[in-house]
Amino acid sequence: MAQERAKANGGTLILRNDDLDRARCKPEFVSAMLEDLKWFGFEWQEGPDIGGKFTPYNQSERFSFYRAALEKLRDSGFIYPCNCSRKDIQSSPRAPHAADDKEPIYPGTCRGKTPATIGSAKFSWRFRVPDGEAMMFKDENLGEQRFVAGKDFGDFVVWRNDDVPAYQLACVVDDAAMEITEVVRGADLLLSTARQILLYRALGLKVPVFFHCALMLDEKGERLAKRNDALSLRGLRERGVKAEEARLRF
Repeated sequence: MAQERAKANGGTLILRNDDLDRARCKPEFVSAMLEDLKWFGFEWQEGPDIGGKFTPYNQSERFSFYRAALEKLRDSGFIYPCNCSRKDIQSSPRAPHAADDKEPIYPGTCRGKTPATIGSAKFSWRFRVPDGEAMMFKDENLGEQRFVAGKDFGDFVVWRNDDVPAYQLACVVDDAAMEITEVVRGADLLLSTARQILLYRALGLKVPVFFHCALMLDEKGERLAKRNDALSLRGLRERGVKAEEARLRF
């Protein structure tokens, strides 16, 4: 869908390698990804293998961008240190669950803390959401969207306690730096869009257009996941499926 929309609008398709997970991202995996995507029929105009005007395209090489954004958020008072574990949040009686019940909403336990009060404990940085504010945006595919801060989502992590930027911050910083005008991704990230709009606003960045697609499902109607190795591009290739046939499946 991203490639189709880029072509239809005379745009540029950019491939960015989100390789911030140091344990899972290895050079051989990146090579396999590029091979599989090319086999499937993707033709990007900028990326880690061919370069472009916004190089580098590996997130692991873009830490200076993320740290600058973190410092700006910190200096402006938008974020605070948090040393709560996932277990702490899940067990908190003050942590309601979002409507989809997939994750508890952070109860604000550390909102009043500073690095000095936390001391030597490892901590992440959380973005303080404007409780009660309705985040509204028009999705180019799914129409008008509305999420209420503090009700549908709570304060969220922008920098992890292992000194790595979180997805929300990294993709906002990169999309802005690479002058992305339209973000095409799965409908499971609609709620993330509300969070990211807050980051765009806090950092003084232009918000792109969003187009959220329906998720790909398997034969049982369940969303595809990494456990569905037989339906991965590499799995299909190894079984002798042709690219044309694979595209019809997806």
